[in-house]
Amino acid sequence: MTKPLRFDLNDLRLFAAVAAAGSLSKGAASLPLALSAASARLRQLEHRLGLSLFVRHATGVRLTSAGEVLLEHARRLLRSAQDAQLAMDGLSGEQRVALRLYANTTANSTILPGALGRFLAEHGYVDVTLVERPSREVIAAVAAGEADLGVIDGDYEPPGLLALPIGRYRLAVLASPRHPLADRASISFRELASHDLVGLPDGSSMQGFVEKLARLSGLDLHMRARAPSFAAIARLVAGGAGVAVVPEATGQGYRDAMGLALVALSDDWAERELKLCLRQWETLPTMVRALAEALSGIAR
Repeated sequence: MTKPLRFDLNDLRLFAAVAAAGSLSKGAASLPLALSAASARLRQLEHRLGLSLFVRHATGVRLTSAGEVLLEHARRLLRSAQDAQLAMDGLSGEQRVALRLYANTTANSTILPGALGRFLAEHGYVDVTLVERPSREVIAAVAAGEADLGVIDGDYEPPGLLALPIGRYRLAVLASPRHPLADRASISFRELASHDLVGLPDGSSMQGFVEKLARLSGLDLHMRARAPSFAAIARLVAGGAGVAVVPEATGQGYRDAMGLALVALSDDWAERELKLCLRQWETLPTMVRALAEALSGIAR
């Protein structure tokens, strides 16, 4: 027979607040709740559980091993309760949640749309504004609180922020069907450098990566044109301006829609990574955490 619960959401909310603050007085004040009432509630919770959750010391409190176990469950239960409330509010038209997601061009043209679309389909009360920026600007926006989350190139390690793997993609070469490379199955970057290229503007993470590799390899790239998006690049390629290094998944779309050729890059570094950039997990609002989980695939 299942035993009755020995705590409620208010108990868990207070317990989590005190654990996060490392102080009974600060945790109580954050709710807000009188210190005497908070102390009494926590002692009653420990009594009902038959376990000590905190070790009290001169400067505050710290979790016992039992407290650490309960905190993991408490955070999950509180997030679930908040999600349930938001869902009900959304269905009743009382409240919508607006999030801002910044991402670089590569993320927006590869793995992000599908994952974001699935999240929005499951959360009908959430609205997301997707802003495209270079990775450096994405990091700055997340750090400043302008963006709730960001997706950046895998080469970046943003100081003071978390960077979680979100997915991988491979680079390939997009060419006109009339171009000499169109019939090739693959090509090395060194050989590619002898052809006219079309690329993204200066400041783009992917373009910067390609040009950095060229410098390190002692190669001169002839950039005939730069365009602000992969769609514009594809049109330039189709017109004969040159060939372009693009994410393979993106290139497949233009190959199918525009009859362009897609040639594999044979270099090992052509496989790249994207990362999710976010502030400290404990500070994130419930729906920001939910979106982060959906994009990164992390179960917390």
